Amino acid sequence: MKNVAVFCASSSGQNEIYASEARKLGEILANEGLQLVYGGASRGLMNIVADAVLQNGGKVTGIIPRMLDDLEITKNECTEIIYTSTMYERKVRMFEIADAVIILPGGFGTLDEMFEVLTLSQLGLLKVPVGLLNTNGYYDLLAGFMDNMVKEGFLIRKNKDILIISSSLEDLIEKIIKK
Repeated sequence: MKNVAVFCASSSGQNEIYASEARKLGEILANEGLQLVYGGASRGLMNIVADAVLQNGGKVTGIIPRMLDDLEITKNECTEIIYTSTMYERKVRMFEIADAVIILPGGFGTLDEMFEVLTLSQLGLLKVPVGLLNTNGYYDLLAGFMDNMVKEGFLIRKNKDILIISSSLEDLIEKIIKK
C-alpha cells in the first residue's frame, strides 16, 4: 500500500476534536511511509491533514480543479499538484491512484465522494479498503440510516460492510492500512 486518499471537509468544524483527529491521521500516514492523496485545498480539515503529513516528512499529492485554483485555495506546498477540469475528474483521478480510502467528517462534497467510492466498490470497479472515521459520533445517524437501508431491503449487508466504520483512528488504521 502506498497512496491513501482522504476525503474530508474544506472547513474545520465547530469542535477542535475534528482538527485534532485530522492532524493525528496526517502524522500516522507520514510515519507509516504512506502518501496522502487529497483534494488539494489549503483550508479546513483537508489542509490540516496535508500539513501534518508534510510536517512529519511525508508526501502529499493534491488533486484540484482549476476553478478552485483560481479562487486561490490550492495548497502550493504539496509534493505534487494535479490539476483537473472538473470536480468529477478530480474524484476519478483520486480513485485511480488510491490504494485505500479514509473518510473524515465533511459536508455534501465528502458524502458525494464517499458514496461514489462505495458504489464503485459494490460494483467491483474499485477494490480498495474504505474506512469512515466516526469522530465524536459525527456519522452515527448516517450509519443508522445505512442499517435501515439493509433492513428495508435496499442495500445488502455485504455491500454495507464495504464501509469500515470506527470511532477510533487507531482502530481504523489497523483495519484499513495495516491489514
